[in-house]
This record gives sequence, C-alpha cells and structure tokens, in this order.
Amino acid sequence: MSQSWTGQIVASVNEHLRTLFETKRAQVTEMSPYAAELLDAAAELTMRGGKRLRCLILYAGYRASGGPADTARILELSAAIELLQTYLLIQDDWMDDDAERRGGPSVHAALAQKRNDAKLGASLAILASDLAAGFAHEALQRGAVASKRTSEILARFSQMHTEVVCGQQMDLLEHTDVERMHDLKTGSYTVRGPLQIGALLADATPEQLAALDRFGRPLGIAFQLRDDLLGTYGDPAVTGKPAGHDLREGKNTSLIREARALLDGQAWSQLASVLGNANATAPQLSEAARVLETSGARARVEAHLATLANEAESALVAAPLGAEGVAMLRELLNKLVLRDR
Repeated sequence: MSQSWTGQIVASVNEHLRTLFETKRAQVTEMSPYAAELLDAAAELTMRGGKRLRCLILYAGYRASGGPADTARILELSAAIELLQTYLLIQDDWMDDDAERRGGPSVHAALAQKRNDAKLGASLAILASDLAAGFAHEALQRGAVASKRTSEILARFSQMHTEVVCGQQMDLLEHTDVERMHDLKTGSYTVRGPLQIGALLADATPEQLAALDRFGRPLGIAFQLRDDLLGTYGDPAVTGKPAGHDLREGKNTSLIREARALLDGQAWSQLASVLGNANATAPQLSEAARVLETSGARARVEAHLATLANEAESALVAAPLGAEGVAMLRELLNKLVLRDR
C-alpha cells in the first residue's frame, strides 16, 4: 500500500506546488520585476527534497475520518501546510544561523552570497518567508471552502501557527520544559494540526477528532525526538546537514536535557565547551556525541521515543476510525519514528 498511496500523494502535491509557484511568479513579477527573486527563493526551498510528511498525515486523517479516496480534495490544504513550513524553515534557519537545509544552502545564506551582504540576505529571506506565508493562507482559504467545516479549518490552521511561534520562543529561550516545546514547535504543525485539518475536511465527529489527537500528540513529540537523534548521530549524506550539527549550534535538544541530568559538573563542563562552539572540530564533535552515548542520554531519549510510539499505536486500538485510514496512520507512525532523515 505504501508505494501506491504515499507516492501518489507526494507526486500530486509536488505537481500542485509547481503549478502554484508558476502562477504566483507571473503575478508577483507583474507587481515588481524584482519580486521574482523572493518567489524563486521560497520555491527552490519548498521543492528541494521535502518529504511531504505533513501532507501524508493530513490525507491519512482525512481517510480515517471517513473522507473518500479523492486526493484532489486535499491538494490546496496540503499546499497551505507545505508553504507554512517553508515560511517557518526560512525564519528558523536565520534565527539559528544555519547555513544548510535539505542538502543545500538555507535561504538567507543563499541570498547573502548572491548579494554579498549578510544583513541584506537575511532581510530578503524574511521577505521570501512572508511571501510564502501569504501564499499559504490563500491556499488555505481555497481548500477550506470545499468543506462543511470551513471556519473550523481556518481556526485550526491559525492555532497551529500560533503554537509554533510559542514553541519557537521556548526554544530560543532554552526553556527547561523541552517536551512542551517539542509539542508546540514541532508536533503542532507536523502531526496534530495536519491530522485535525484532514479530519475536519472529512466532517469528522468529535469522537474521531479526539481519537486522532490521542494518536497525534505523542507521535509529534516522538518525531522531534527522532530529529534530535539525527541532529547528532545522523548521516550527513542522508540528513542534508553537517555531522554534529545540533551540537555545534548549541541546540537545547532532548539529548542535552538528559545529559544535564546525568553528567557531573566536570563532565558536563567538557560537553558544554563544545555546545554552541562554531569552531568545534570534527574530533571534538565526535567525542561529545560519544559522551552523550556513554552517559546514557542517548538510550534515555530512544527509550522515551519508543514509549511515545507505543502510546500513539495504542490510541488507534478500537478508535472510531476507518480501517484503511488507520492502516495509513500506522504506516506513517513507523515512517516518522524510524526515519533516517
């Protein structure tokens, strides 16, 4: 089943996005011949190897809630979520000073190099992200009108956006409640939001929405835990990011949270000397990753990920959802927690 339905959704969404960008390029160029630069920057990132997991989750939520096997109905809403992600990724990369994304330059880095001006490149990147956000809301409105639950879909999308902003603030401030930060920053627009929007498009019952929330909440956090593991232990050739990326950037990941609790003062100080050190060498990063493993931090994160995955799986047992949709959700559960990029 995976090759047929997931491949079909990804291909359909990619083609829809290509058409959308072609149309928008003509529109913005008519407004200003210079605006094509912003459009092209947003389009290039959007089309550069995105997994479209959120679109797959939206469709699975739609089918599990009784929606017919009609991929055309979910294309505009899928585009809205992908464009929202583009907007968020551009700004997140700028805030984190990340030079790479999806195996290529981040938008602010590419524009800074093009213009030979870091500040101008960052400013143009923010404008490109704003353009993507505007396109997202246009697509959202077009997709929402196909449902009996238009106002609820619009409200859920706005809530999802707000949750991501709140989670991003927690991340920037290195808040100690890392799991809540993960749920807001990542789980909201990666799993919970798309599930609920797909279900609302299918006119889901309150019981179905509740069941999907019980499934989506632990899965969203598990998705981020896998991201944290990949950020330190992932293969750069697969993840599209340099080895030890999260360590060099000093990110407050679940691995670091566990290490703080497990390491004594001297061992923690040694690890902390690498965190956020842009000049950390490959051997230093490798040693820091080894410390995270030998301290038990990695094992704790992996164990918690497994617990969350089991919780999500249990939520599907006897849930008032369609059998085919449940099979899709189970497939996506495995895809999200076992992925290598």
